[in-house]
Amino acid sequence: MSENAPPVIPSSLPKSQSTQPSVRPKKSRGWMWFSFFLLFCIFSGSGFFLLIGMVGMSTASFEENTYYEQSLRDNDSSNKIAVIDLNGMIASFAVDASGHNLVQSLKRQFKWANNDSDVKAILFRINSPGGEVLASDQIADIVRDSSKPVISVMGAVAASGGYYVAAPSDWIIAHELTITGSIGVIMSGYSVRNLMDKAGVQPIVFKSGKNKDMLSMNKREEDITDEERQIVEDMIGETFGRFKKVVREGRALDNRDGEDGKTLSKDWESFADGRILSGNKALGQGFVDELGDFDDGIARAIEVADVSDANVIRYNQPMNFSMMFPFLGKSEPQQIKIDWGVELPKLKAGRLYFLSPTLLY
Repeated sequence: MSENAPPVIPSSLPKSQSTQPSVRPKKSRGWMWFSFFLLFCIFSGSGFFLLIGMVGMSTASFEENTYYEQSLRDNDSSNKIAVIDLNGMIASFAVDASGHNLVQSLKRQFKWANNDSDVKAILFRINSPGGEVLASDQIADIVRDSSKPVISVMGAVAASGGYYVAAPSDWIIAHELTITGSIGVIMSGYSVRNLMDKAGVQPIVFKSGKNKDMLSMNKREEDITDEERQIVEDMIGETFGRFKKVVREGRALDNRDGEDGKTLSKDWESFADGRILSGNKALGQGFVDELGDFDDGIARAIEVADVSDANVIRYNQPMNFSMMFPFLGKSEPQQIKIDWGVELPKLKAGRLYFLSPTLLY
C-alpha cells in the first residue's frame, strides 16, 4: 500500500467506540396521571366539604342576616315606609329553601320594620283567599302587636283568612273590584268507603273511644252519628266566634290609629255568613276604610305616620348556598298524583280553614 494513500475507515467500530449516542427506553408516564388524579380527588373532596360547611354556615347565619332592603321609591327622605307582602294561601308549610314558613317570614319582616327607627309605617299588601286557621291567627297577632301603624292594601283577593289578617290593621284599603269577605270557617273530609266496598276492602278499626274515628275516610256518611256531627259543629262554631271577635275588635276605632276610619255597620254580622263581597260592598258595611290601590296606601301611610314624605322600601332575602344548591336540602317524598283537570290546594281533611273554596278553582 502506498504511503500517500488515504487511511482505510473500517466498516464498523466497536460498541465502546461508536459515534452514535445511546438511546434510553422511554419510561411510563402512568405515575404522573395517577398523581394528578389523586390530587384532583383530594382537592375536589376538600372543596365539597368546604361547600357543605358554607351551606351550613349560610343556613345557620340566616337568622341574623335574614333580609336586606330594596328601594321601591326613593324620595330623598330619612323616613321609610316598609312594604310587606302576603301572597297565596296562608299555610304553615315551608315556603323557602331554608325551611321558614309564611308565619316566620312575616314575623321577621315585621320585626325588622318595628326595630328600625326610620320606618314610620308598614304597608301590608295582601293577595290571598285565606288558609289555615292557626296560621291566620298568628299573622293577625303579628299585625296587632306591631309598634308601627299598619295599613293593609288588598289586591285582587283578600277573603276569609285574607281578611282575618287584615282586620287588626289601623287602616284597610280595597279596590272596588277586590274580592273580600267570606267570613267563616270550613272543615271538609272525604269518604272512600263505597270505593273500598267495590274493591272488596274491609276496614278493621281498633279504637280507645267511640269518637276516635269520627273523621275517618273509612266511614260512610250515613254512619256519622248525631253526636259526632255536634262535636264538629261546636268546634266550627267556637272558631267562627273567634273570627267575629277579631273583626269586631280590629274595626273598633279606639284600637286603631286612623281616627276618621269606617266602623262596622249595625247588621255587619248578617254579612258574616261566608258570602264573598266586592270592595265596594265591604266599604258600605265598614269592613274596609277606603277604596284605592297601592299608591293610595302609600299616601295613607304617610298621613297616618304624620310625616311629610318617606322612601318606600321592601325586604328581600339574601342569596345563600342552600338556595343555590337545593339538592343539598331536603328531598321531596315521592307522591302519587291524580290529574283532576284543576290545580287543587293542599288541604288536609279534618283541619279547620279560614278559606273561600269558591276562589280556589
